[in-house]
Amino acid sequence: MADTKRPVYVWELPYYPTYYIPAADILAELVKDGPGERSPSRGDSVAYTVKVDGAEAKGAALRYEDSPVEELRDLVRLEWDAMDAWFEEDEEIFTHPRNPYHRVDVLPSSRHVRIEVDGVTVAESSNARLLFETSLPVRYYLPKTHVRMDLLEPTDTTTHCPYKGDAEYWSVRVNGKTYKDLAWSYPRPLPESTRIIGLVCFYDEKVDVYVDGVLQERPKTPFA
Repeated sequence: MADTKRPVYVWELPYYPTYYIPAADILAELVKDGPGERSPSRGDSVAYTVKVDGAEAKGAALRYEDSPVEELRDLVRLEWDAMDAWFEEDEEIFTHPRNPYHRVDVLPSSRHVRIEVDGVTVAESSNARLLFETSLPVRYYLPKTHVRMDLLEPTDTTTHCPYKGDAEYWSVRVNGKTYKDLAWSYPRPLPESTRIIGLVCFYDEKVDVYVDGVLQERPKTPFA
């Protein structure tokens, strides 16, 4: 329904961009619905229903036709979740557009990493993978054979990352208490994150992490 070599990154949020597509590259029919959302910086928008091949998605397109930002006036924003799939070149992308200033690097490490929950060691390894991700603290991914999986209880929680893929979660039960969604894993990570496939990671914000015997300060992030 849209195919372009001229997408524009627009930072509506500080964390990742949104695709805006030139109106001339929209292949679907856009039917005006009326006023859309208003942005203090982008101005008033017009909402459109998207129609293509007998299907339609109401309000799935926005256009700031009279925006004070002149570059936006001939562009269309398509609602991410209203589309069946998005692709960069021939690779499907998920959750939201990748941030070109965002990096994810995974490095093997022989540092001794030990994870405690409520004073109980739940994981310990000298064969961790350290994941460095822009704006986030380093994450320690440990092999399942080095994790007390008998203390972990799977939950129905899932999250989605455009750089790593879909994560599954576990709660940790120690000392008669359950700490919900404290650990996660990527069973089928995206190609750039295959080094963490099947490994288990814990929220450093909520557990005690010892690296080479030194207790790490709990990071302050939105996940705390």
